[in-house]
Amino acid sequence: MPLKKNILGEFLKAKRGQAGLAQADVAEHLGYSTPQFISNWERGVSMPPINTLKKLGQLYKISADELFEVTLKARVDEVKADLIRKFKQS
Repeated sequence: MPLKKNILGEFLKAKRGQAGLAQADVAEHLGYSTPQFISNWERGVSMPPINTLKKLGQLYKISADELFEVTLKARVDEVKADLIRKFKQS
């Protein structure tokens, strides 16, 4: 389920831009065969696995604390949106 406000994706896209990397560069660095994975993360279609997030943090030169806080906020927002949806169905 895409996040209503794609906090993590927008953050990763901005950091990738600041690092001067294309999605294809990131995909190659992480060992993915296509940049579609990076696109999906940045658009909020999916979230990268935690180990991949750590690698992105190193690649983009993001502190572990900053990456943790943004990831936590994104996950909390995702859970909140899911609970709201479930409560409205009742």
